[in-house]
Amino acid sequence: MIFIKSATPQKLSITSSVIITAFTTVLLVISLWLGLKTLMLVFIPIIFVVTYLTTLYILAILINDKITPIYKTIREVPIEGKKHTKLSIGNQDIIAEVNQEVKLWAEGKLAEIDRLRDLEKYRKDFVGNVSHELKTPIFNIQGYILTLLDGGLEDPKINRLYLERTEKSIDRMISIVEDLESITKLESGEMKLNMETFDLVKLTEDVFEFESPDANSRRIDTVLTVNATRPVNVRADKKRIFEVISNLVGNAIKYGKKGGKVSVAFYDMDKMVLIEVADDGIGIEKKDQIRIFERFYRVDKSRSRMQGGTGLGLSIVKHIIEAHEQTIHVKSQLDKGTTFTFMLEKSNK
Repeated sequence: MIFIKSATPQKLSITSSVIITAFTTVLLVISLWLGLKTLMLVFIPIIFVVTYLTTLYILAILINDKITPIYKTIREVPIEGKKHTKLSIGNQDIIAEVNQEVKLWAEGKLAEIDRLRDLEKYRKDFVGNVSHELKTPIFNIQGYILTLLDGGLEDPKINRLYLERTEKSIDRMISIVEDLESITKLESGEMKLNMETFDLVKLTEDVFEFESPDANSRRIDTVLTVNATRPVNVRADKKRIFEVISNLVGNAIKYGKKGGKVSVAFYDMDKMVLIEVADDGIGIEKKDQIRIFERFYRVDKSRSRMQGGTGLGLSIVKHIIEAHEQTIHVKSQLDKGTTFTFMLEKSNK
């Protein structure tokens, strides 16, 4: 048994051949010695059976002691919930079965490698974006302070101006850190939603009022359409949903066409309410649509920074909606506008 386990295929072939040849020779000698030539006809099936059993026994040891460890290694995490089982060489095509398992394992590993590469690229992009976003306000603060220390502090024309600019840069840094902290808490589940019933129409009107200075400066009309029975009561985290709608409406105003329109519409979907935030602005290219919810991703980097913001708004929106066990979708065409849609659960009250 130990010899068979450690033997090479060549040695196993030689061993089985020697055993079968020796057994056949013994039977031949016995038949000749007894002078019973007709007995050879009886020995033929016996030789076949012995050959079959010997080969079966050797293959069983070869499969169970050589292939099974490999099989178990690649099945450390069972595929589709299957349990590890000892291979049998009955009527199954064992080589085909193991080949299929190896193929599935290889495909899984390739997919995992691709995912790890994507995560590594995302990590590098994220680190680069964070450093870039923080570098600008830090350098601004450094420049303002050095100017004040070099004598600007004594000049009443610039000391207050530079201090106010320093404060704005500090506020921007604080905003970036707070947004990153919010995303981290949402991802980890540390931030708990305060679920309550509220009127979505009233909340959206509050958002319009909050965003009205920017809307007026760009001559953009804000329109609310309700295709449902008023009031539109939903059960959600009121503060977070205000943040979601405010972010979507604010982006539509900032990046929409001057003199255009931003609309928010509600649709009754039985037990859910569909919320749609749309604009008739410049739109988003197809290649950018799948990435706009990434942290710090900006479709137009130079213009986005001129408009302010941290580049984290849509990422926060996505996490808030997912925390409500819903998804947010974007549909956009260049020069025709962009539409964001998501759903919230209707309240029974």
